[in-house]
Amino acid sequence: MDFVNVDTSKIEAEILQAYETISGKKLYPADPVRLILETVAYVVAILKNDINYTGKQNLLAYAKGEYLDKLGELLGVKRTGATNAITTLRFFVSEPLAFDVLIPQGTRVTPDNKIFFETMEEAKIIAGQLSVDVQAKCQTAGAVGNGFLPGQINQIVDIIPYVDSVQNVSVSYGGSNIESDEHLRERIRLAPESFSNAGSKGAYIFHTKSAHSEIEDVSVLSPSAGVVKIVFLMKDGALPNSDLIQIVQNYLNSETVRPLTDQVIVEAPIVVSYNIDLTYYIHKDFSTLVPIIKSQVEQAVNDFIAYQKTKIGRDILPEELIGRLKQIDGVYRIQLKSPTFTEILEDQVASAANVLITYGGLVDD
Repeated sequence: MDFVNVDTSKIEAEILQAYETISGKKLYPADPVRLILETVAYVVAILKNDINYTGKQNLLAYAKGEYLDKLGELLGVKRTGATNAITTLRFFVSEPLAFDVLIPQGTRVTPDNKIFFETMEEAKIIAGQLSVDVQAKCQTAGAVGNGFLPGQINQIVDIIPYVDSVQNVSVSYGGSNIESDEHLRERIRLAPESFSNAGSKGAYIFHTKSAHSEIEDVSVLSPSAGVVKIVFLMKDGALPNSDLIQIVQNYLNSETVRPLTDQVIVEAPIVVSYNIDLTYYIHKDFSTLVPIIKSQVEQAVNDFIAYQKTKIGRDILPEELIGRLKQIDGVYRIQLKSPTFTEILEDQVASAANVLITYGGLVDD
């Protein structure tokens, strides 16, 4: 939507017409006065664009950046900052010792000399024992510290006497980038639901998304009286691990969030696997574009897979996949063996298992 007309040609025509009406003089293309008025029209167009932009920044649907932050403040919603990934490190000695070995707080360990994790508290390898576990956080806030598998964080930066080796024993998790505009916009939109003390569906969605800025989709169910079941997906359809589930569980169980009578259960969605098996044919008139069309078909299938896995409870519709493929110029016929229609429940998410895409050749009408 526009608050003011920003069509530059119309603005110029209105200014020239106004001058001609007032002066009674016809302005021709080479007239110096016309050239001056065209410059004025350009400046007016810039000002109108600024007015339009300013007006839009007062609307939730269009606001961004600090303007969106200010709209959130009206409802008590603040943009969540970047968080640091955490993991559990295990420090080893090569043989039992007769004394304790101190692991100072802040001891740094790295997987690649680019990302560094530091211990969050002091720990000791007790005399006679071979190892100790201690939590560590990534020094760089954001999702960059997520996803290091057990054993990958294994280079000691701060050498400790008698410590022989170190490795992470859990996948690093929990790091998130500063909340995106779209995620914040959705939370602001849901904020009025949080004012209810009745535990509305919208309120639970709002609070769940507030627990972590990488949470993309939330489903709220009530399988029995007084029981609220929350299932959620992370960014790009990633399934939450047990640690993230516990973060959300703790957040929702706060006395300021959960109604006293609700029993809240937080889980990852149940994965329903499906296969894609299709053969497509290209019209002979598009024979020179076959390599491009093949690439477009693969992209359309990948987009469909992402479309399914990023939304909880989204039914598998073969018509959706066929429709995406038929939008590609040159794709003439499609034989789809799978998937077939599959109902996906409110606590389930569809995930592609085996994908087979076959090019059937060129065909005529």
